[in-house]
Amino acid sequence: MDNDGHDAGPTRRNLLKLTIAAVATSAVAGNSSRSALASNGIDQAILDFTGGTIPREGEVVLDAPEIADNGGSVQIRIAAAGARKIALFSDGNPNPGIVVITFAEDTVPAATTRVRLAGSQNLVAIAELPDGTFVQTTRPIIVTVGGCG
Repeated sequence: MDNDGHDAGPTRRNLLKLTIAAVATSAVAGNSSRSALASNGIDQAILDFTGGTIPREGEVVLDAPEIADNGGSVQIRIAAAGARKIALFSDGNPNPGIVVITFAEDTVPAATTRVRLAGSQNLVAIAELPDGTFVQTTRPIIVTVGGCG
């Protein structure tokens, strides 16, 4: 309501947020195609990490915001019970590998870090389990203000 008691409707700020979210959502949806994933070498980077094994879905925790208001500092938490290594990849970076973390025996296989994202993209966390198998989880991140420019 405005000062006169009339419905003021949506604010410009809310309309801008909705527009940005809609555009970013379509960008993330477009990035999920196999050709978009392959364009920055993420498929090969994942195969290099796994030694050619295709990871199965699940068993990796990838906590990240659905919408990042500031791509300059996006907090990410990754974990996988019993994992020896966890790698984080991005399909929106020219170099898809972000980090590989190796865990010592008898440590909790979890880590928190911050990453810079120039725009909306998918993050992929892959864990190597003690039996040599690999599991993965993918998380789309909508970035409203890029952090790499």
